[in-house]
Amino acid sequence: MMRFSGKPVYLCCGHTDMRKSINGLMTLVQHSFSLDPYAEAMFVFCNRSRNRLKILEWDGDGFWLYFKRLERGHFRWPTEGDAPTMILNGDELSCLIDGARLEKKLRRKDVFERIIS
Repeated sequence: MMRFSGKPVYLCCGHTDMRKSINGLMTLVQHSFSLDPYAEAMFVFCNRSRNRLKILEWDGDGFWLYFKRLERGHFRWPTEGDAPTMILNGDELSCLIDGARLEKKLRRKDVFERIIS
């Protein structure tokens, strides 16, 4: 499980095209949210089905792009509503991500390891 630093977390409300990579997400951060992708922050995006998540982070000399795909279930994700972004802290982001795991556990449907050849 990933631990999040004390950096602010900007959550992109609604859905994002997950075909976007680092450059596409940087452009979205700059132009749609009027934020600096080089800031000490994490920018989080989710797809329409809410089963895939990307996190963009600048670490001082390059970008990290984290990707998570749920095999079962989905993330509880805010709709765009009145604001395109939402500001969270690391603990709130952990709760949002772990919420999918908790939801699966409550349903008692675990994902088992599979050997892929």
